[in-house]
Amino acid sequence: MKVYDVVPGLEFNEEYDLQQSPAWFLDATHSVPPWTPMFGWFWVNFCRHGMQYGAETLSLPTVKGWDWRFKDGGGYLCLLLVDSDKEKEERQKKFREAIRPFVDNYDGLWGGYVKEMLKRYDQVKALNLDTATNIQLLENFEEVVDTCRRMWEIHMHMMYGTYTPYVLFEQLCKQMLNIDDTHPTFQKMVSGFDNESFRVDRRLWEFSKKAREMGLQGLFMETPAKQIKAKLETSDKGKTFLKEFDQFLDKEAGWRMERMAEINVPTWQEDPTPGFETIKLYLKKGGDFDLDEDRKKAERERKQAEKEVLAKVTPEQKGWFSMLLKVAQNCSRFSEEHNHYLDLYTHALIRRSCMGLGKRWAKAGTINQPEDIFFLIPDEVRKAGINPDKFNLKPLVERRKKEWQEWAQRGNPPAIMKEGFTLDQAMGGLVQSMDPIALKVVVGSMPVVRTELKADLYGTCGSPGVAEGIARVISRDEDLPQIQKGDILVSASTSPAWTPVFSLINGVVVDRGASLSHAAIVGREYGIPVVMNVFEGTTKIKSGQKIRVDANMGAVYILGK
Repeated sequence: MKVYDVVPGLEFNEEYDLQQSPAWFLDATHSVPPWTPMFGWFWVNFCRHGMQYGAETLSLPTVKGWDWRFKDGGGYLCLLLVDSDKEKEERQKKFREAIRPFVDNYDGLWGGYVKEMLKRYDQVKALNLDTATNIQLLENFEEVVDTCRRMWEIHMHMMYGTYTPYVLFEQLCKQMLNIDDTHPTFQKMVSGFDNESFRVDRRLWEFSKKAREMGLQGLFMETPAKQIKAKLETSDKGKTFLKEFDQFLDKEAGWRMERMAEINVPTWQEDPTPGFETIKLYLKKGGDFDLDEDRKKAERERKQAEKEVLAKVTPEQKGWFSMLLKVAQNCSRFSEEHNHYLDLYTHALIRRSCMGLGKRWAKAGTINQPEDIFFLIPDEVRKAGINPDKFNLKPLVERRKKEWQEWAQRGNPPAIMKEGFTLDQAMGGLVQSMDPIALKVVVGSMPVVRTELKADLYGTCGSPGVAEGIARVISRDEDLPQIQKGDILVSASTSPAWTPVFSLINGVVVDRGASLSHAAIVGREYGIPVVMNVFEGTTKIKSGQKIRVDANMGAVYILGK
């Protein structure tokens, strides 16, 4: 018998939830592998709230956000559609007004939100977790809860406000130019923009250059990444390098985690190994920071594509077309920057607060080890927060941990549907909703099987092009150093911490993804082909096999061992 549900009130209940919606989609981009209970509670509660908040503050014409449920570590979603045509018309008028700030003052709007969140983060970080009282630790945890709620409000207000015009812009392009967002001309119009995530990668490249100039290249290349910090501390040059690198972590990148949507992995401040791995990668590759040159080329191509397309747009449509284009062009920038300033930072601080509690509770005998806190939920933190030595939560932790391990082995189905309801019907509802997060981030388009191509896998185009190379199947971030120049990366999905390897590889194949997901955006910036939503890439393709990706056709071919 369960003592508590993981997400009380939002656990998937087939009897009732399939009455609300005949189809619920798994958010495989974020909840594969399965979430730990603590993180699942935060995500399902507040991403759900944020999506509905964002849809309502902008008065989206066709959708009121999403509802969420938790099932076996997975997040399942359904749309909250606007049913009345009259209401759609009323919301359409309000939406056109609500979207103006995204056109007129995007930098001011987004910059204001960033400042608000950084102020919150500073307040949360101010507490010394080692010397704090139990009451202060609990108060800090409640601050984190409130920070997460606010983060998701900002997240979804900005995401819907930026991505909805992208979908509308794509519709116009289909109607007027007969192209969608898989067409090279469309992709050129929305590529070639810098963002904070790319700037972090550039700084890591600069550190590789500094290591070479300081004569530390041999140390980096010959030392396992986990031992580099200790090795640097043995010399004056190493200490100088490490001091600057620590400052970089504190101010810019230390609140990254290798998995964006979880809290059970260390931040870079806790373990800088991923940063050192990236520096080693740049040292191994040599040369300049590729993305700078690629962006200059992309900027030239973007301006030329804009000029050619605008010449084909009728005068009466040009104003609306230009406005939507301007907002759509912010999508790739926002996609990477929101990960840096919102998701990653907030989740890192959730982890920080939980680990502060976990260390105290492990010492008090409430749980066995600090990381066990991830198998509890906020109500249980409140239950034992002030007097942890009076509570034994070990049996609950062990049961949940066992269940979590079983979830990982079993996996979750990509959709849960009412009997008789088909995937085609479900996808039709997604298209009708025009919800940009469903269409362009979480679910994406379903692949079309073209038997005449005789491909081994079928997907959708995230970034155009054709390439051949050796497949490198990567399921964990710590395996990224296995990638060699010219490889084809094969993974379930990618995240901001993976961006540097795009300078080495020839192409990407991901099980899940859509045109505004990380792999697609970064692939376009680097000019390499990306095939998404192949579903079985990581199971059918083996590392070392030679494969060909034809992103233009959404096809993947296994050429041999």
